[in-house]
Amino acid sequence: MDELVDLLVDKGLLSKEQAQDAKIRKDSQRARLRIGQGNKGVRPKGDRADVTAAEVIASLEFPRGGVDGAVPLDETEIVQCLADDAGMPFKKIDPLTLDAALITSVISLPFARRTSVLPLERDHDSLVMAVADPYDEELFDELRRLTRTDIKLVLSPRTDIQRFITEVYGFRRSVARAAKEIAPTIDLGNLEQLVQLGRVDEIEANDQHVVNAVDYILHYAFNQRASDIHIEPKREHSQVRMRIDGVLHDIYRIPKQVHPAMASRIKMLSRLDLAERRRPQDGRFKTNKDGDEVEMRVSTLPVAFGEKIVIRIFDPTILIKNIADLGFEQDCYRQYLEFIERPNGLVLVTGPTGSGKTTTLYSTLRHLSSADVNITSIEDPIEMVIEDFNQIAVQPKIGLDFASVLKHILRQDPDIIMVGEIRDPETANQAIQAALTGHLVVSTLHTTDTASSITRLLELGLNPFLISSTLVGVVAQRLVRCVCEKCRVETFLTPEEQSLLGIEPPESGDRTLKVWHGEGCVECRGTGLYGRDAIFEMLEVNDNIRELINSRADAAEIMRAARADGTVSLREAAVRKLANGITSFDEVIRITVDEDQR
Repeated sequence: MDELVDLLVDKGLLSKEQAQDAKIRKDSQRARLRIGQGNKGVRPKGDRADVTAAEVIASLEFPRGGVDGAVPLDETEIVQCLADDAGMPFKKIDPLTLDAALITSVISLPFARRTSVLPLERDHDSLVMAVADPYDEELFDELRRLTRTDIKLVLSPRTDIQRFITEVYGFRRSVARAAKEIAPTIDLGNLEQLVQLGRVDEIEANDQHVVNAVDYILHYAFNQRASDIHIEPKREHSQVRMRIDGVLHDIYRIPKQVHPAMASRIKMLSRLDLAERRRPQDGRFKTNKDGDEVEMRVSTLPVAFGEKIVIRIFDPTILIKNIADLGFEQDCYRQYLEFIERPNGLVLVTGPTGSGKTTTLYSTLRHLSSADVNITSIEDPIEMVIEDFNQIAVQPKIGLDFASVLKHILRQDPDIIMVGEIRDPETANQAIQAALTGHLVVSTLHTTDTASSITRLLELGLNPFLISSTLVGVVAQRLVRCVCEKCRVETFLTPEEQSLLGIEPPESGDRTLKVWHGEGCVECRGTGLYGRDAIFEMLEVNDNIRELINSRADAAEIMRAARADGTVSLREAAVRKLANGITSFDEVIRITVDEDQR
């Protein structure tokens, strides 16, 4: 412990004062961590896999380098420093690359638990194994005798190793036992909407194998920041995929015979008809994630080899944000506040599916919510249940569609109305009428840009005068992936790239425009991109735009007038994010490709 503390001081990661504090507190902090692990049931027996010095130092949460306000020194950085000193390669384990069959065939669960060892991959004739202690030569000899092969050792944080041991052995064992004992292990008794997932450490000792497997998948999705879980039946197996930062990743393959049982478990949680397998169904349930309630929306669809299940995860920390944190530039932020803080009128948010419209609308309603206003939303379906709003789910089968609900809620004395989507002339007309009668109405349209939204309303048969009288503004948005902070490097735009972005390259052809891109690392799964941010195009309906609406001008003419009044296009907004080092050139081109046709 003391040697590692001194090493961190030499590397500039700890100050001398922090080092002295760590040496004084090490024993009490180690005891505290042992008690905490014991309560969770994950502390292995024996001393070898006990709490490491890196964990103890990381738990003290010292600001990096002793600088006030700096990011706390974490276990990963400490272990990386230790690996450099020991001359051993460091490895941040990527759970998406773990081979469960290899891991469980090489070493047993008790041995892995006791020694904090995790087989990662076969490299030709060698076996790559992650260890937590770079100096345990006795363990290394034992691994060579046990595996009877050449061992390549890499150093990884012990907490990562222990967590993935639980996930791999627990999930694989649950699926294997479920494959043998499908019927007896499915628990159909719990019909509560709020579902309490078993903790990872509790799941390992639980015999309800299908329940365990579903819980593991949900925990894994939370840990990987997934927005959607796809469970897809194939001819020979069932494939589990997860959408992370807008991109689908293959996660697990499940034996074919387990799929119906897992589908039944998920349908039971979301109160769907277990016997109905020929028709699509929609349901939802809630569970807890780090003390917060997370809503899960479930959709089933019969496909060639069974029922496909898609679970959409609505994390309130992601779905509802402060408006200032949505990604608006300062001028756009002020303009959007002007739109939504008017007492009446129609505000439209437009963009394709998955562009973040729901987050913008929910964040807007939360911003406007207070004790003295009545907010009512009409949704299909309700994306996330929020007590502050009066939320209504449309039910077309009984004639309860957007238009009919709008007629009725005007008698409910609303101040602000959110319409999930304007799809037809009747809904559009009712939204306009609600805006005319003194209500603020916010809604969405599926169009590519702001100007197209106005022409779409005209195509729905609305009177141009009514549109120009009620429409306050239109916001078009997209989501761009962000450059990974862990592997970002500087680069420069070539003249050709500048030309593609509509930037006039210098006559000298000098590569003068600096931008950033990610080289790829474990944190971003080799993509160079981590997380997402929004770009916005704002169109304010001023006198010039009103005249064009009344004359039924086309989208191109409206956009030209808006640009003359200062509207920043989606491409320009994305270029700003590029210039600020938030996103990459490739991402700007990918997300704004339709700009080239405008």
